[in-house]
Amino acid sequence: MPTPSMEDYLERIYQLIESKGYARVSDIAETLDVHPSSVTKMVQKLDKMEYLIYERYRGLVLTSKGNKIGKRLVYRHELLEKFLHIIGVEEDKIYADVEGIEHHLSWDAIDRIGDVLQYFEEDDERVQALRDIQRSYE
Repeated sequence: MPTPSMEDYLERIYQLIESKGYARVSDIAETLDVHPSSVTKMVQKLDKMEYLIYERYRGLVLTSKGNKIGKRLVYRHELLEKFLHIIGVEEDKIYADVEGIEHHLSWDAIDRIGDVLQYFEEDDERVQALRDIQRSYE
C-alpha cells in the first residue's frame, strides 16, 4: 500500500498522463512544487513497487496497478471536493481541506461520502433544505 506521499505522486502522475499524454520528472516537480531530485527518488520507489515503469531520461508510464490506483485517487479527490462544495465549505478553502483529509479516510468512508453526495445530487430540494438549516444557525 502506498504512503500518503506516494499517493500524491501517483495522483499527480495519473492526472498529467490523462491531460498531456505523458508525465516527465520536471512536470511532476513543478505541479507538486518539489525538487526534481525528490521526484526522481520517489519515481524510483514507485518503480520498485511496480506502480510505474521508469527509464532514466526516457520518462515513465504507469503500470495497470499504478493506473488503477491513480484513477481511484483522482476519484477520491474529486469526490471530496464535490462533497465539501455541497455541504457549503467556502470555495477558497476546499482544495486545502481536501488535501488535509484525503489520506486520513478509509475507502469505506469515501464510499459512504459518495452515497451522501449522490443523495444530495439526486434532488436539488435536499441541497436547498441543507442551506436553509445552515442559514438558521448563522
